[in-house]
This record gives sequence, structure tokens and C-alpha cells, in this order.
Amino acid sequence: MGMLKGHENDPVGAGQPGPRFLTCLATSESEVLEAQRLRHLVFAEELGARLDSAAERLDRDRFDAYCEHLLVRRSDTGEVVGTYRILTAAAARHAGGFYSEQEFDLGAIPSLPRVVEIGRACVHPDHRGGAVLALLWGALAQHFKLHGHEHVIGCASLPARENAGGVASVCDRLLREHGTALNWRARPRRPFAAPASVARAPIPAAIRGYLHMGAEVCGEPAWDPDFGTADLLLLLSLSRMSGRFAHRLLRAA
Repeated sequence: MGMLKGHENDPVGAGQPGPRFLTCLATSESEVLEAQRLRHLVFAEELGARLDSAAERLDRDRFDAYCEHLLVRRSDTGEVVGTYRILTAAAARHAGGFYSEQEFDLGAIPSLPRVVEIGRACVHPDHRGGAVLALLWGALAQHFKLHGHEHVIGCASLPARENAGGVASVCDRLLREHGTALNWRARPRRPFAAPASVARAPIPAAIRGYLHMGAEVCGEPAWDPDFGTADLLLLLSLSRMSGRFAHRLLRAA
């Protein structure tokens, strides 16, 4: 989910013919560093996020050590062009909680069976035709099926430094149309307090994709001052995903 801190311009399946890609999980510190460099490129250099590790030209935090890191590489150059990180409930206990708990009081959500968190999603700016995102989502679906995960959570971000009122209006509509049941609501620790306006704001393609899969919005957005984003916590119960859509994702992996 970019569910997650994420950035991708085109929906799944929109890719044009081009380079071939390979997906894998990072198995060494050097591979995790490759993911962190890509995240810095997208979040800091492209989107202007304030990162504690910016001097190293990396996006890294204390959760990285507890996560699995999904990578998409170009098969010709080996360059990492897409990444997600995956934090299981067991690993979150060792990490002191889920990443999203920094932004939200999760309420009863951690009690869901076989819950897993995804985040820090990004795709290299040269590869946003849709193919890389499709591979990432397909690999995630395969991973969840293999490990028996039942529920997925993550923070999905909307850039909000400009047109904050339009973003607030979009968040209100998404919660109204796609909100979870009240017992699965989360409370933002730092609410995104902009008054809603009639100005239009685009819904990032990744969020549209998550909602198409069946993800739901867990409550009001949180404000992330470092990334300049309004963050929605999304919850996807994998049993809600249509078999046809799940098959499509698994085929993409």
C-alpha cells in the first residue's frame, strides 16, 4: 500500500514495452542500501522530504532492520528501480510497534489475525509506466499467500503542502465512501487539520489501486510534516480481494 509512503504515476497494468525486470527480497545489507538510495532519490530529491539520513543520501530509519525489503531490478543493468518494505506483526513486536503507530493510535487493528504492514514504496522516475508497480504488487500478493497473511495495513500519502484544502476534501470523500467499520478505526496522533475546500486534488494512482483491490480507509488523515503529506491509514483484508484481481496480481509477479 505507499500504502505507504509511495510515489507512482500510473496504475497497475499501464506499462509499455521496455526493459525486463526481476523481483527479489534483499538478502544483504548492501541490497538494503540500494533500496534506501532509491527511497532517498524519490522522497528527498524529488519530493522534498526532510530525512534524518539525508546527509548519507539514504532514506533509512530504525524500522529497516526489522523489515523485509522487496526489490525490483532491471535485468540488464541490475539497478534497483522499485521497492517496498514488509513488517510482520512478529517483527513489529521486536521493533516496538508498527511504523504506522508513529502516526496513528491503531486501536484494535493490531489484534487482527495475521496482520502485516507494508510501506516506503517507491518507483524510480524513469520507470513509472506501470510495469514496475505491477511487479511490486504481484510479488507482494505472492509473499502474502506464501506466508498466510490475512490483513495488510499501511500509510498512503497525498502531497499536501499545496492545495491543502483540496486534499482535505479528497480525504473526507475517501473516508465517507471507503471507510472501515467503526471498530477498525485509527486515530491520527497529529491530525491533518486543513479545512476542506471545493478545489480539486488528484488521488495518487497507488491509492486508487489499493481501493480497487478492496482496501478501506481507517479514519481521518494524519499530517506528516517531514514529507509534507496527509497520510491515510489503509486496511486491506485479503479475503475481500476478488479472486480475479488476486489472480491478475499473482500472474504479474
